[in-house]
Amino acid sequence: MAVERTAVNPVTWSVELGFNQGELVAGHNRTLYCSGQTSMDKDGRPRHDGDMAGQLALSLDNLEAVLAEAGMSLANLVRLNVYTTDVDLLFPHYGVLAARLGAAGAAPATTLLGVVRLAVPGQMVELEGTAVA
Repeated sequence: MAVERTAVNPVTWSVELGFNQGELVAGHNRTLYCSGQTSMDKDGRPRHDGDMAGQLALSLDNLEAVLAEAGMSLANLVRLNVYTTDVDLLFPHYGVLAARLGAAGAAPATTLLGVVRLAVPGQMVELEGTAVA
């Protein structure tokens, strides 16, 4: 059975920003709930201290690695939560995330949250996703 995804957008402004208000999913048989991914290297060491763009890119790489391990890709994302310690600093770099999602044909339902801090000191962004196949 093929996965059927239907964008749910009672308003359309979010589509221009690269995300849907909701994603209705039917016909899937696997759901992957991804833990938050930050800019940690393969040995668990934080990278890109003070560099929002670098942290965002590595966090996205790490999310893609989790998806790939499950036989999925960014195209399978139906939900993405973005946590950041500095919303204003993240916005100029948000295009990196939107471009990679767009290239994958993904526009997952997305929430951006400003938080006081993340689990590892110095980390400024964390990506948490849900994917279906």
